Amino acid sequence: MTSYLDAVNHRNAATAVSAPNTKRKLDDYADDLSSEYLVSCPVRMRKDQPLPSSPADFHLRSASGASACRSSASSAAACSTSSSPGSAPYAESTRVFGRLQFFVRLLSGGNTLVIHADFDDTVKSIHEKIQVSTGIPVTEQRLIYRGKQLQVEQTLAECDIQNDAGLQLVGRMRSTGYPQAWQLINDMVSEIFVLCKTEYPQPTQRIKKILKEFLGNTPQTDVFKASEYLQIFLLSRAPTALVMLYASPVKANRDCASDSIRLFIVSSKNILSKPIYLQFAPIIIEFCMLLNRAAGTKDPVYCLCRSSLGSIVESVGIGCGVGSDKLLVRMQDIFPFVRELATKISEDLGTSMDSSMGPSETDVRDFIAFMLPVKKVIVDGVASDGKITLPLREERISGRGKYSLCYRDEIKLLHSIFLDLLEKMEHCLKKMEVRLESKEKGETTAVVPGSCQYLAILKELNSIAERFKGAQKIFWEMMRLRKVSFSYLIVRFAKKSDDHHWILKHKEVTNFEARRHLAMLILPEVKDEYEDLHEMLIDRSQLLSESFEYIAHAEPETLRGGLFMEFKNEEATGPGVLREWFFFVCQAIFNPQNALYMCCTNDRRRFFPNPASKVNQLHLEYFNFSGRVIALALMHKIQIGIVFDRVFFLQLAGKEISLEDIRDADPFLYNSCKQILEMDPEIVDQDVLGLTFIREAEELESREIIELCPNGRSTIVTSKNRKQYVDLLIRHCFVTSIAEQVTHFAQGFTDIIGSSELQKSFFQGLDLEDLDWMLHGSETPISVEDWKANTDYNGFKESDPQISWFWKIVGRMTAEQRKVLLFFWTSIKYLPVEGFGGLSSRLCIYKSTESFDRLPSSHTCFYRLCFPPYPSKDIMKDRLNFITQEHVGSSFGTW
Repeated sequence: MTSYLDAVNHRNAATAVSAPNTKRKLDDYADDLSSEYLVSCPVRMRKDQPLPSSPADFHLRSASGASACRSSASSAAACSTSSSPGSAPYAESTRVFGRLQFFVRLLSGGNTLVIHADFDDTVKSIHEKIQVSTGIPVTEQRLIYRGKQLQVEQTLAECDIQNDAGLQLVGRMRSTGYPQAWQLINDMVSEIFVLCKTEYPQPTQRIKKILKEFLGNTPQTDVFKASEYLQIFLLSRAPTALVMLYASPVKANRDCASDSIRLFIVSSKNILSKPIYLQFAPIIIEFCMLLNRAAGTKDPVYCLCRSSLGSIVESVGIGCGVGSDKLLVRMQDIFPFVRELATKISEDLGTSMDSSMGPSETDVRDFIAFMLPVKKVIVDGVASDGKITLPLREERISGRGKYSLCYRDEIKLLHSIFLDLLEKMEHCLKKMEVRLESKEKGETTAVVPGSCQYLAILKELNSIAERFKGAQKIFWEMMRLRKVSFSYLIVRFAKKSDDHHWILKHKEVTNFEARRHLAMLILPEVKDEYEDLHEMLIDRSQLLSESFEYIAHAEPETLRGGLFMEFKNEEATGPGVLREWFFFVCQAIFNPQNALYMCCTNDRRRFFPNPASKVNQLHLEYFNFSGRVIALALMHKIQIGIVFDRVFFLQLAGKEISLEDIRDADPFLYNSCKQILEMDPEIVDQDVLGLTFIREAEELESREIIELCPNGRSTIVTSKNRKQYVDLLIRHCFVTSIAEQVTHFAQGFTDIIGSSELQKSFFQGLDLEDLDWMLHGSETPISVEDWKANTDYNGFKESDPQISWFWKIVGRMTAEQRKVLLFFWTSIKYLPVEGFGGLSSRLCIYKSTESFDRLPSSHTCFYRLCFPPYPSKDIMKDRLNFITQEHVGSSFGTW
């Protein structure tokens, strides 16, 4: 098949992103569609072959000729009938209207009929004369003249039959296994021909009906037969006819062609099975080439065909079709689309920050689809390190570690596309940061325009950069410089369905908001449907044990749907109670008295697994349980006031532990190891320390000697092996001794998140400080001003004395009293890192109608605090002081 590249490369430079194809007016296109196209049609015609001179002479070469070409030598000769090389160009000959004599070569035996007819006789009348002479039915006859099939509606004058001309009679129905398909498509072509000739056409549904019938009869189980069947559509030149109709100056014709092509393209994917649909690619390529020239790259029908082709090549790539020497889709077919789309995206990026429009989703999606097989083909020929070094060598290289240069131009152009789009993206991100700064100052509230496709483009640029040596360094350096805008794109446009591993591996170019957003996308979403929630009814006095029973023994899928929580003998239900449960159960899990976790000496907020946790026979099950609870707390976005130590966090992320990582967990061991490493080598070698490769561990009130390496008791620590000794000691203390506990915690976390790969990605994509903020919340004291700014009033007005008294009383509370009041109000003791603005909704103070001697109440689910209009500040202070006592502030809300 003639490639798409062959038809358009005269307009595109091979080493740069070309200018866009200028859209040609449909009204002007019909006059030259056939003559331009026949040179590069799927059934090739020689370049010296005569071409139609006007739309009236536009006739399609029937594919049945090609079929006969495969079946007999005589028909092959007929298929290739053309003017000889060097002959004078075809032109209108001088006709003497009257009688005409010409010769018709028959199907077999080389016999020839001499036909006499008038110039205004139709081709159909000739078929009838042949039937009289030979007995061959008209329906089984096809006449070929100068390489094209004559249509029955034409006159001999319209066909420009010359006196003494030679015609070839081809019997289609006897030379193909699909006579009905040939008949269908030829009938459709004839119908189109009539519509194009009619001054006031009235298109019917017949064309669409034919197309649906043709698709419906496609063989569905045999790929070879399906490929042969679909070739009928190409060899009959049906795409050319449909596009000619689409190029008609008559609106009715254009609408008919548009509907027909759309139906054919869309229905093919729905009707054909996937292996068969892949054989449809050459037909779509043909439509793309014709529509590109007829209507331009912005035409909606062209875009539909291009997107359909993109989905095919994304699935099948660039590879073989039926027959070992027949490529279904080739690089030459694909790369022009890459060039075209890169040009379009580049232009749109150049204008996106100055208008509300940017690169379209369709263009970006198609670009990515076409790039997938292109990258794969290039990588298949790349050296073992997977990198292409530019400039390319001029000579062809072979052998292991070298790559083939058969796609030299494509490789160069791909690199040019990368540099061009990266430069445009850098400019866009820089302008975006200026706009974001203005937005923070309140100078503009508009969303950054045209940026919804930026993240997808950047992802594809990173993928291209992976193919070229040094390109990724350029890409990620640019992302580091544009960290603010890149992080904004992630938070605003990164979706759960997308693959974000390319970003997670480079978390240094993102901020906390972006990393948290990506981490939350890995976790399941909390469902709102009540019937899907996992219900728990727990006795406060048995909080840990009953919570363990409900969570540890539940199916993970059930827990991912969400939780519904009630405490026994309490009326309160809803999200507020769930937040309260999370806080208290996590406090219990990490309570050192339960021997599951140890807190760090230097930071009592931080915990890591206790090597002696085996005092509890169910300790490993409890670690699995705690992994589930932590994952659920993160999933529900609840701050629990607990954070992990670095040695625990790194192991969950699959990272190694170093000396610096144990500083908080065991400062004594850290300092001792530090001294050993920094000590004078001569002193160490004198065995002053008296150390061997052992560790003395105390477990269950007994001391145990553990060898850190084979024959560790007799291996003395020297200046040469002291680094190894420190590494082994740290590994045993903080990895080996708690390996089972970490594994079970990770498994519990995995139960909620879905897979061990996602579990590792979750922790790898975060810094320890990020996880601190997500689990613990804000480290800063509660700001009364921030609290007040995020509170509304119902029944009260901000100017009421009760509201003024309230904030003055809160302002004079201790930090702990404010935490208790906040917990009473919302079931939240630790605010998000953004403060009150990070809560799911604003807080509200309601005026109640209760008597003044009643204490305030709360509806924690809705962040509501209710109290009556107390008559004095002292009375209000007394009521608030009572509820801010730690033993009172818990579980005081109603719902």
